[in-house]
Amino acid sequence: MKNLVTAGIGALALGVVFAGSAQAADTTVCLITKTDTNPFFVKMKEGAEAKAKELGVTLKAYAGKIDGDSESQVAAIETCIADGAKGILIAASDTKGIVPTVKQARDAGLLVIALDTPLEPADSADATFATDNLLAGKLIGQWAAATLGDAAKDAKVAFLDLTPSQPSVDVMRDQGFMMGFGIDPKDPNKIGDEDDARIVGHDITNGNEEGGRTAMENLLQKDPTINVVHTINEPAAAGAYEALKAVGREKDVLIVSVDGGCPGIKNVEDGVIGATSQQYPLQMAALGVEAIKKFADTGEKPQPTPGKAFYDTGVSLVTGKPAAGVESIDVKAGTDKCWG
Repeated sequence: MKNLVTAGIGALALGVVFAGSAQAADTTVCLITKTDTNPFFVKMKEGAEAKAKELGVTLKAYAGKIDGDSESQVAAIETCIADGAKGILIAASDTKGIVPTVKQARDAGLLVIALDTPLEPADSADATFATDNLLAGKLIGQWAAATLGDAAKDAKVAFLDLTPSQPSVDVMRDQGFMMGFGIDPKDPNKIGDEDDARIVGHDITNGNEEGGRTAMENLLQKDPTINVVHTINEPAAAGAYEALKAVGREKDVLIVSVDGGCPGIKNVEDGVIGATSQQYPLQMAALGVEAIKKFADTGEKPQPTPGKAFYDTGVSLVTGKPAAGVESIDVKAGTDKCWG
């Protein structure tokens, strides 16, 4: 299939014809991720594979060649429909553009679960299994405020965000941090309209180390006394640390982040990152496979976590320096659960 990377596990039960009638095929679940190289999606696939083996279902995994390869994801959905799959788990590259093809799958009777990021609109999928990114932001904000104590009221805070388009994951982590730290975010659905004097500014990182370094350099030029840094993810945090180290500030600035990948947890252990909110892609995919198997067996669709519009797959604050009043796990526990 053009621009499509595929892999299948388990017994490929395609159905056998006996005396003019087909024997029922095993339950087939499709997992469609943005790439098959990003550690987050590698761990997601591992979780789906393990759960599929446990439940005796067939898993077919598809991925685009690069992040943003929506064409391959469209082709994968069409293949899953043709193959008679019972359901699809998808981490969509284009959360709006994929919707018409998702509708085709749902119209064909497949259960479609969005993983990690909601489709737009969210009800375009039957369910969303994801991290509570607002809570992830709040946890690192609460930790930073509790760690600083009275000094939090005079903090100088830098925000290293994702992209100018402000995707929902970026907004929720950013605004969640503000809520946790005690900053009024104004419109919680928008980055940059705040008026708290503690905010030095926002810059974008594209979620990578180089971007984190450049953004940190830019904000240090604006105010060299920055002492708290919120980062969209751990690669950006690593870049921010390098920029701070270059000016001798790495020991007196709190850096917080979100993800919980193994390199990020090692950076918590080494003091590069003060605390990070860990998400669980393996759990996300495993629960998705369970939900599709249940749907295939009973017709029952998954329900959102009470009080939320999605199924919350969990988040934990990981730090080597616990703060009073903020629930956290230690580096060893974070390492046991990390990915990548």
